[in-house]
Amino acid sequence: MDFSAFLDGFGVVTQPGNLVYCLIGVVVGMLIGVLPGLGPAATMAILLPIVYSAHDPVAAIIMLAGIYYGAQYGGTITSVLLRIPGEASSVVTVFDGFALAKQGKAGTALGIAAIGSFIGATISIIGLTLLGPLVAEFALDFGPPEYAALALLGVLLVATIGNGNTVKALAAAAIGLLLATVGSDSFTSADRFTFGSLNLEDGIDFVVVAMGLFGVGEILYNLEERHGKPHVPAAIANIWPSRKELKEAGPAIGRGSVIGFVLGVLPGGGAVMASLAAYAAEKRVAKDPSRFGRGAIEGVASPESANNAAATSSFIPLLTIGIPANASMAMLYAALLVVGVTPGPQLIDERPDLFWGVVNSMYIGNLILLLLSIPLVGIFVRILRVRPAILAPITALITILGVYTIRNSVFDIFLMIVFGVIGYLMKKTGFEPGPMVLAFVLGSLIESSFRRSMLIFDGDATGFVTRPISGTILAFVVLVIAFPLIKRAFRRRSTPATAEAAASEDAPREDSLR
Repeated sequence: MDFSAFLDGFGVVTQPGNLVYCLIGVVVGMLIGVLPGLGPAATMAILLPIVYSAHDPVAAIIMLAGIYYGAQYGGTITSVLLRIPGEASSVVTVFDGFALAKQGKAGTALGIAAIGSFIGATISIIGLTLLGPLVAEFALDFGPPEYAALALLGVLLVATIGNGNTVKALAAAAIGLLLATVGSDSFTSADRFTFGSLNLEDGIDFVVVAMGLFGVGEILYNLEERHGKPHVPAAIANIWPSRKELKEAGPAIGRGSVIGFVLGVLPGGGAVMASLAAYAAEKRVAKDPSRFGRGAIEGVASPESANNAAATSSFIPLLTIGIPANASMAMLYAALLVVGVTPGPQLIDERPDLFWGVVNSMYIGNLILLLLSIPLVGIFVRILRVRPAILAPITALITILGVYTIRNSVFDIFLMIVFGVIGYLMKKTGFEPGPMVLAFVLGSLIESSFRRSMLIFDGDATGFVTRPISGTILAFVVLVIAFPLIKRAFRRRSTPATAEAAASEDAPREDSLR
């Protein structure tokens, strides 16, 4: 690592023009995250003409990077306050963030999310600075078999997220996997479950499913629950988390940051899988897993740290080997090509000003994000004081605008309403929509990777086991399946032993009574 070039990178970022672009990117990213549907990838695509006309390409790339990681925190705001995930990576935050908001701790949830996001991103930036080339070299060994195994592990972890019956969570996940197959087959171009509708040829967009299940479904459920009841404004307190809450969230932030950094490097993993894995891991290590979904502070801290760490570490494969890890990185890749820069191993040597300028801008950008988000928490929390009769139409308008902006399709709006009714019925019958949404996100990845793997192996499925990395991931899959069974077996053995011990203790007492 060239420390002189690293220090020169801070000189590039601290130039007034670059600082302004960094600030604009972070603010726009936060606003984009708040508005469901218009994600960072779409925004970066819209702003590509600005990159082309920019006098300084470094400043333009810094702005686009700020939009990307700024949107990760922005998506948290609607997840906590309205139970609407602004970004796919914020789906997991809905479970405990919204529960905390209903307890009058929305400020605490947003504060913890901001702190966790900052720490997770900072740890990931340090990893990007020190370990970028080494980690990117390891990521080159990942092929379709490894992605298929990783996605399968993610689907199984989905079942651990449900707060209720595991069978119901698995059933919801199975429906999510089925929905992921709707549309034109990417291998054979055959129509699947389109029922002759041209609107379903391209499949169902994630935002349509998420906005329907979480947004419209929650609106319908709340209107029914609160119908005829006087509205009591939510208690707004504890804008800054207490020492106890920070102490509880600390280990979760650390674990989420590490998980996010590792998974963010892998193409196909990204912030969504990182937040999922971090939440599941936190629930596994918790002394009382039943708290999750009911307002556990760790349930906000861990996934928020993970998705921001993953958003930052996804720059590693882009900048060092020229492989975009997700749609937003693909837009950034296109932006680099527009300004005449080809991402790859030679980027550090050929354009150190751009490489270290973008990397070091993340240190300053995340600090700006933290300084902006904490003071603005009070403004965001005031949304909870709005009466449901007013809030419901506003929320519905946000969801409709968010869904319509994806493909400018009225059909998507009606499809979102259908999923809203399904989400309402799921809520009434005790099914969690989270596993269904997350399985839907992972479904396309597992299908495409599995089919590519079978082509590579000539139909021999044992190839998954013989490859070291995919074999190791599948070993974890077996552990995830076997752990609950082993746990139940030990419980059954311990129960008879306890009963026998109790009987032996009672026997002498009976003899003494005689």
